[in-house]
Amino acid sequence: MDYLPIFLSLKGKQCLVAGGGEIAFRKASILVRAGAVVRVVSPALCKSFATLAGVEYIPERFQPSHLDGVSLVIAATDEAGTNEQISREASKRNIPVNVVDNPRLCTFIMPAILDRSPLVIAFSSGGAAPVLTGLLRGKLEALIPQGYGRLASFASRFRQTVKTHIGDHGKRRIFWENVLEGPVAEKIFSGDEKSAEAMLLSMLKDENRSLCGEVYLVGAGPGDPDLLTLKALRLMQKADVVLYDNLVSKPVLDLTRRDAERIFVGKMRGDHTLPQEEINDLLVRLAQEGKRVLRLKGGDPFIFGRGGEEIGTLAAHKINFQVVPGITAASGVSAYAGIPLTHRDHAQSCIFVTGHLKDGSMDLDWEALARPKQTIVVYMGLHGLERLCSELAAHGLPALTPAAIVQQGTTLNQRVICGTLATLPKIAEAEKLQAPTLIIIGGVVSLRDKLSWFHPGVYGKSPH
Repeated sequence: MDYLPIFLSLKGKQCLVAGGGEIAFRKASILVRAGAVVRVVSPALCKSFATLAGVEYIPERFQPSHLDGVSLVIAATDEAGTNEQISREASKRNIPVNVVDNPRLCTFIMPAILDRSPLVIAFSSGGAAPVLTGLLRGKLEALIPQGYGRLASFASRFRQTVKTHIGDHGKRRIFWENVLEGPVAEKIFSGDEKSAEAMLLSMLKDENRSLCGEVYLVGAGPGDPDLLTLKALRLMQKADVVLYDNLVSKPVLDLTRRDAERIFVGKMRGDHTLPQEEINDLLVRLAQEGKRVLRLKGGDPFIFGRGGEEIGTLAAHKINFQVVPGITAASGVSAYAGIPLTHRDHAQSCIFVTGHLKDGSMDLDWEALARPKQTIVVYMGLHGLERLCSELAAHGLPALTPAAIVQQGTTLNQRVICGTLATLPKIAEAEKLQAPTLIIIGGVVSLRDKLSWFHPGVYGKSPH
């Protein structure tokens, strides 16, 4: 380790930035955010400095006297000789100095900073690869949402209260782990600090009481793991138990916590491993055992995902739950197939329908579906495709209306089969398509030849 990582208090301290360019502006901005009193020395300033309030500006070239009373200095001029002079003079006075892009002249390194105040994360390559540290910061930006700052402030507010109630250090650590990774933290992330406070105080009354579990109803999207939301990924990494079905792709499932228990609950046509009512009861039982339960559902839980039925049971049993939307198949699959759902020349509306109802029938509002200038997206309609196409034609849609079936959309196994209302059923039979599929009907399908962009076979795996 070439540098000792420390966090330095600069509140009310005089700091000097030498230079007036964009880099100097960024460094001065960081110092201002840290509460420093910033002095900038440069013959001229870039326009960005006009947006930075509370900075003393000295329109001169650097002089050693500018270091008087300074606690820290950053050299960011475009003159190598001046930067070296600043480093030399600061070192004589034992003032910490950073010379931008010149580690040899530095006594400290400015790290890449992820600010979730009061939580601050800083990391550095010791000046070896600053672009790499910037890229890593970008990755952490995605993995550590702003809510962690609120969580840190909340924990700080109750730190002494918890210490007073729980004297044993080991028990106190376990208590805080339950707070920071359990329902209390989730209330903070969702902005409900009042409920979080009530839950924490309730926990303090009996710190040995097992916390009631929680259920996360999470939309897994249409298959591509890159389409998961950040919140979905975070909860997937927290859950103790995962309930998943056939519509959740393996790459998505692999992102759940490795040591979590996984329970397959079916959801294939005519072969449900567990009836929906038993899934509902299982969610309740696992949560009552104090477990964090992930109900991972393909697409979006509230779009033909029976999420409403599941949380209805949870609410009736007073189980804490969260719902995380996912990219539904209609938007995700159509985008990867190169078929826009709306287009000024082809469709001014879009309607989603399911291909079979609870009793297995396909009793749809055919007149509403067969309107012109409308895109129809059919979920779970493969086995009723022939009737679907014939009914739409019988109710007024031209037999030559473009139509497509997309199998395993957004994944490396994606297949897109195009035809018309008249031809699509026979094409689908000949191609031996299998679920999961999505059917798209309307003039927008004709745009696929021009707009198709996702070609999974190109990436080393045949879509067939």
